[in-house]
Amino acid sequence: MANVLITGCSSGFGLHTALLFARRGDRVFATMRTPGKAATLTQAIRDEGLPIVELALDVCDPGSVAAAMETALAVPGGLDVLVNNAGIELRSSIEDADDEDVRCQFETNVFGALRLMRAVLPAMRARRGGAIVNVSSIAGLVSRPYGGLYAATKHALEAISEALHYEVAPFGIRVVLVEPGQYGTQLLANAFPGRRFTPESPYWARSTVLDERLARLLPGGTSGDPMEVAEIIHAAVNAPEPRLRHLAGHDARMLATTYRQLAFEKYEQAVRRALDWWD
Repeated sequence: MANVLITGCSSGFGLHTALLFARRGDRVFATMRTPGKAATLTQAIRDEGLPIVELALDVCDPGSVAAAMETALAVPGGLDVLVNNAGIELRSSIEDADDEDVRCQFETNVFGALRLMRAVLPAMRARRGGAIVNVSSIAGLVSRPYGGLYAATKHALEAISEALHYEVAPFGIRVVLVEPGQYGTQLLANAFPGRRFTPESPYWARSTVLDERLARLLPGGTSGDPMEVAEIIHAAVNAPEPRLRHLAGHDARMLATTYRQLAFEKYEQAVRRALDWWD
């Protein structure tokens, strides 16, 4: 039985990952800012007797992180797996985003993830084992208009994770990046618009068209099942031959492959044609 801490478990990837690990016999600390908010999780714990502890954790609050980690690290055997899943998305043009918007985006997606990584590493090093999974995005490899600052945080998480991979491999710790495309989660529904990114913005109309066209990158125009990402996370943690990067979803694989194979200008034209999105 592994001891697993997962952030952002109120819905989406975090919820499905918590349930999957627990159903396969692991002890899970399912964290979120407000425990009890995830009715699906609470119901499953009660109905199935799952080994899940709901724990309050706000990744933006160092005190909250310290309190949650004190509980998780005290479990017999220590913490084996950290899944950094908590994240938010700022929807804005670069020009319309103010400093507070940008700070909020980076505080959750970058500094929050870093707080958790730094908190678990000393014990993992001492035991010479463990796994850190950082849920990135295809946006960590390929930026998109009106989501550039979200992409910037995921690019940062990619760089941090790659460096961390080299640093902690000698201590027997594996680092995993999972890079999902479009899935049926609450990320977009919970996205926050930049304060100046309103219908009065000169960028608004074109961003709306782009949002509608992105479904063209999905088979049948349907977002993927978040459980697929949970399965990828579980498999990556337990794989006999660890691998750093794991793309998730048809659109993520297609975009990443095209981006790597073409010069940027040709990549841009290919994507514009696929979306029928032109200036």
